Amino acid sequence: MATRRQITKAQVDRYRTGTKAEKSALLDAICQVTGWHRDHARKALRQRLAGPAPVRAPRVPTFQYDQAVIDALVTCWSVLDGPTGKRLRPGLPTLVPTMLAHQELTCPPQVIDQLLGMSAATIDRRLRPYRTGLVATKGQSMTRPGSMLKSAIPMKTWHDWDDTRPGFLQIDLVGHDGGDNNGAFHYTLDATDVATGWTESITVRTKGERIVSAGLEQLRLAFPFAVLGIHSDNGSEFINHHLLRWCDTRQITFSRGRSNHSNDQAHIEQKNWSEVRRAVGYYRYDTTRELDLLNELWPLQSILDNLFLPQQKLATKTRNGAKVTKTYDQGATLGLNQ
Repeated sequence: MATRRQITKAQVDRYRTGTKAEKSALLDAICQVTGWHRDHARKALRQRLAGPAPVRAPRVPTFQYDQAVIDALVTCWSVLDGPTGKRLRPGLPTLVPTMLAHQELTCPPQVIDQLLGMSAATIDRRLRPYRTGLVATKGQSMTRPGSMLKSAIPMKTWHDWDDTRPGFLQIDLVGHDGGDNNGAFHYTLDATDVATGWTESITVRTKGERIVSAGLEQLRLAFPFAVLGIHSDNGSEFINHHLLRWCDTRQITFSRGRSNHSNDQAHIEQKNWSEVRRAVGYYRYDTTRELDLLNELWPLQSILDNLFLPQQKLATKTRNGAKVTKTYDQGATLGLNQ
């Protein structure tokens, strides 16, 4: 590479003063020696003619936030369980006065003004150092195929759902095996409404058919609206006669996703992490005491996530070649959305 640079440096004066025919011959000679394409050789010579690019002075931010503002931002971010800037920003005008009134946040007025004036992009930049190390681990899949009733339960993909009508749930089980799936351990049954994002959870002792159906009945009663349909993967804990009868007697539509297409259950897969794994981690839970504690946690988690944490939904998605542009609605709690 150094030799090629020396060649272009030595020939740049001839290229500057030469005629069109001389420049063409010079390019042929350089390409033969260096192995370059003619376009690249021409570009290298032109860059030599232009000289080194001017050094741009680093941009100085027009406004600097001191550490007091950042500390207040981190406190608010932690209270709302670490949302992104686009979800955190709309909630600050409500959250900050509430925390000040309960003395959970003590800041002078100028700090509050700067905090409330931050944009979502600035919030994400300022919080980037505090997100370091918050990378999620990955649990094992507990799905075992149930093939006996697949013909009786229709398949649906993500575009078959009516996202505007509350009552259609995606359901899934999260196993608490702690990395060792030997022996018995507990599972958390997770259900999320596609239209609103309202999510309820309950921990069950095993993933037996009757136990899962009983847990699903408790979740059905916990939702603030009528359950009209459920959508699951192809695991045997869901694809069975017991759950099919449970749906038939309650006039609930039962559908399933395609095998090996986890994106058919994209809503509940995301909630498995944000609602369950973030709350209780990847530890092993297999005792009666742990079962009771988990089921004491989920009603409190439901109140926090469904009523107090801002949520966002995808508004539009456009594709221009290989580039996909997504826009989201403004983050708000479910109470504000209603």
